[in-house]
Amino acid sequence: MAWTKYQLFLAALMLITGSLNTLSAKWADMFSAKGCRDDPEHEFTHPFVQAVGMFLGEFSCIAVFYILLWYDRRRPEPKINPGQSFNPLLFFPPAMCDMMATSIMYVALNMTSASSFQMLRGAVIVFTGLLSVAFLGRRLIFSQWLGIFTTILGLVIVGLADFFSEHKDNPHKLSDVLTGDLLIIMAQIIVSVQMVLEEKIVYKHDVHPLRAVGTEGFFGFFVLSLLLIPMYFIHTFNFSDNPRQVLEDTLDAFCQIGHKPLILLALLGNTVSIAFFNFAGISVTKEISATTRMVLDSLRTLVIWVVSLALGWELFHGLQVLGFLVLLVGTALYNGLHRPLLARIPCCVDMMNTEQQEDSPGERERLLGDGNVQAGDQS
Repeated sequence: MAWTKYQLFLAALMLITGSLNTLSAKWADMFSAKGCRDDPEHEFTHPFVQAVGMFLGEFSCIAVFYILLWYDRRRPEPKINPGQSFNPLLFFPPAMCDMMATSIMYVALNMTSASSFQMLRGAVIVFTGLLSVAFLGRRLIFSQWLGIFTTILGLVIVGLADFFSEHKDNPHKLSDVLTGDLLIIMAQIIVSVQMVLEEKIVYKHDVHPLRAVGTEGFFGFFVLSLLLIPMYFIHTFNFSDNPRQVLEDTLDAFCQIGHKPLILLALLGNTVSIAFFNFAGISVTKEISATTRMVLDSLRTLVIWVVSLALGWELFHGLQVLGFLVLLVGTALYNGLHRPLLARIPCCVDMMNTEQQEDSPGERERLLGDGNVQAGDQS
């Protein structure tokens, strides 16, 4: 069945805003400007300030939820289920996971390329699958285990691509790139804990995904904004690139924005894109299918990679192509995207029916948005 114009709009909106989320964050990292003192121009390396902006975008999903709810109630037959009343503090633990993971990933984005950043986020499948077995009692079917092992292979290939990509024109040192890659994978462990917690809360209390993302965004924005105060006084010496060598120099960030307003445009692009990406992702799941959402989420990795190459932000490496394809296959297997293809082969129909009977209830509907699922592209 052909897509309607509205469905095409939602698909395009999800792909564009999902890509802009990472590209705008990387664009901000590439600026250099003077700070508050007489220091020379230096790079805009303020990952925690960027994370605060990302949480502001997630927080705005609350407004989107109530606008949609108001509009829906004006219809003759309302379709949106507002869900049960719940204690917002239930979302505090996953919000703290989101805050830690997002902050770590923005630190890593300063060290590695945008395409590797996006590809390595696929590691969340591995840890989410394992944690769902351990803590949710889920039984993974054969294709999901195969998807996990395929994803691990893809991560190894992407890591090797970064290892062999050292070049005199490469803005990142090899040690920084490898450290950034490891930080991204470490962050996915935290993201997987967040997703397991979210699933238990959302299904138990019937919380609308936009409301869940917005509630987490509020806690993340509030707590991280407060933490910027002590971060201003915590010296980290060579770890930080800001002139005062503190964990986060918020005043320096604002001064750099004042000297180069384009940085503000990049930060606003991150904030706005995360809000629209969550809205579009949830709408695609509702209006088209969860499968389509997973395909579009994989395609944005390709878009980020192509745009980064076109802008000269990174160099082409053949291993990245192989790594991307292997990660794509792993994601497809884990999320069951292979089933429509197997359905066309008569000998595979019985195997598919067996898989679907073993599949956990609600598995395909377990999609909450970036901030990863990702709630945070969760950033």
